[in-house]
Amino acid sequence: MTQPAGKRAGKVLMIVAWAAALFLATRFFGQWEERQRNPNTQVQSEHGDGFIEVRLLGNGQGHFVLDGAINGQVVHFMLDTGATDVAIPEKLAAELDLVRGSPVILSTANGRTEGYRTRLDSLQLGDIHLQGVRALVVPGLDGQTVLLGMSALKQLEFTQRGGTMLLRQNLK
Repeated sequence: MTQPAGKRAGKVLMIVAWAAALFLATRFFGQWEERQRNPNTQVQSEHGDGFIEVRLLGNGQGHFVLDGAINGQVVHFMLDTGATDVAIPEKLAAELDLVRGSPVILSTANGRTEGYRTRLDSLQLGDIHLQGVRALVVPGLDGQTVLLGMSALKQLEFTQRGGTMLLRQNLK
């Protein structure tokens, strides 16, 4: 026995509505999760008399992360005030065409390892631009996240209050 056309169309519309609702919910929660991981996808810079400031929010784990650029190419940074230099995973360094310089022994939380010196022509955080930043290519560092260490941060003033980090570049 066949169903009337109206009843079939109603079932099809119900399936389409549920599929659309699932799609929208997946998109919403995916974007929410990304905002929790990196609340600084759109970095806002403020310009004052002789300075540029970038305000960062801590993510769900309390880390300060943001997207910026090395030598004009977009990268993902995590601020690490405990790191002496900017640390770049070896695979990412190859993608950025960074030259591996002299070897150096690194002391990390996971023990001692070998890395290689390099220099970044430019490093950008919002409207903050740094040049000639000392960095390390680190073979044992996994992923695509660059640790933004003190070789970059010492060129800035930075303060942390609550879940916010303020980076300031003095231009004078």
